[in-house]
Amino acid sequence: MTGSGVMRAGIVGAGWIGQRHAGVLAERADAVVAAVCDLDVDRAGRVAASAGGARVFSDWREMLDQAELDALWICTPPRMHADPAVAALEAGLPLYLEKPIARSLDDAARIVAAAARGAVCAVGYQWRAVDALADLNAALQGQTIGCLVAQSVGGTEARPWFLNQAEGGGNLLERGSHHIDLARVVAGEVVAVQAAQSVVRLAPREPDVGSDIADAVTVLLHFADGGIGTVVVAWTSSDLPGKYWLEVTTADASLRLDLDPDFRLSGVSRGSAVAATSAHAPFRHSIDRFIAAARQSAPWQVLCTPGDATRTLAVAIAAEDALRSGRTTSVPV
Repeated sequence: MTGSGVMRAGIVGAGWIGQRHAGVLAERADAVVAAVCDLDVDRAGRVAASAGGARVFSDWREMLDQAELDALWICTPPRMHADPAVAALEAGLPLYLEKPIARSLDDAARIVAAAARGAVCAVGYQWRAVDALADLNAALQGQTIGCLVAQSVGGTEARPWFLNQAEGGGNLLERGSHHIDLARVVAGEVVAVQAAQSVVRLAPREPDVGSDIADAVTVLLHFADGGIGTVVVAWTSSDLPGKYWLEVTTADASLRLDLDPDFRLSGVSRGSAVAATSAHAPFRHSIDRFIAAARQSAPWQVLCTPGDATRTLAVAIAAEDALRSGRTTSVPV
């Protein structure tokens, strides 16, 4: 930290999510963006300038070696997560790693092993930071969920790697894993999955941009407790309204969690009305938790650990297998 206790942050990846993190950090009095790294040096320079003149790098190795940093944000495409993440964690540098943890389970295992050395590492499944989620789990205490239904329908930026299934995992991994992770938090571990996808184009694309991802994907989750869950993901035009929510049903409860932008809980449990509204924006709140954990050297205080994020990745990869085979696919333990 600086003499004033300000956290010096480095950002690897200056795309739209890196820019969003830089913007949030720039609003804080207890943190400053000290370095920005991107293969596109001009883009890194623009983010660095907006953050108040951070140092610019094109190689993350040089940044870790030369910049004085107290924490690192990795906001690159998922295939590029493992090497800088492992290097940061092995050096004891607190790490905020954007989701998914990696593109493969092998890379995820490398990150988990490096984090086991004791460095703070948070994976950016920000819906875990929704305040009303605690009220939802309290209302479900002692009950078994029989049915979970979730929807993630809306626009997003058409980044080149996102449009390539092998590179980014498409809608299933890049967008659907948010809901898969949230379903695990609410209903418990997933033991098997089924999946289907649409061939209908819903989102606009540039005429000369190739893409092999499905714009709409549905995943059926089989939970360890015997319940089932359905996650519907669709990428649409940004001109259409987005719909992001989760509903759960037990023998004695029917509850709905509206996500972006309302973050509001409603419903009934054991004959009583349930209502709650989140007080904090979850994206910012997840950063709050990470910075607090980093300052206290308390890796257990982050909202999503590398091990937990790996279990979410395992479900998403099993769903990819189910899409290819058309069969129910077991999730590795």
